Amino acid sequence: MRKIDLIVIHCSATRANRTFTVEALEACHKARGFKTTGYHYYITKDGTIYPCRPEEMVGAHAKRYNAHSIGICYEGGLDASGNPADTRTEAQKRSLLELLKSLCKDYPHVEIVGHRDLPWVKKSCPCFDVKKWLKQVNFHI
Repeated sequence: MRKIDLIVIHCSATRANRTFTVEALEACHKARGFKTTGYHYYITKDGTIYPCRPEEMVGAHAKRYNAHSIGICYEGGLDASGNPADTRTEAQKRSLLELLKSLCKDYPHVEIVGHRDLPWVKKSCPCFDVKKWLKQVNFHI
């Protein structure tokens, strides 16, 4: 089993007024040369959590960190005009929190970060402050 010490939160960089299904995500990643979706989990606007890449498999979501991380992506991240924005629905927030709680039971020593929090990343992804949100919802590992 891989040693996991990091969970990286991503957004799909999809406009809030558009739908980006788990099938579309997989097709996009395959078109980029991946064997399957690079994330381990995908959360759609309705809060459905889709397991994508098995946790035992190294992800393809955060260069330099894939070997020891789990990648979670939510559908959205851009407002209707295409600007970075926290577009998570209440259902997505609930599902993300439940998924994080579950993963932290399996990996009790992980750090949870947004993609943009990693060194060398020059993106807004996941378009919200992960650490601040975790404090707001009183999440503790």
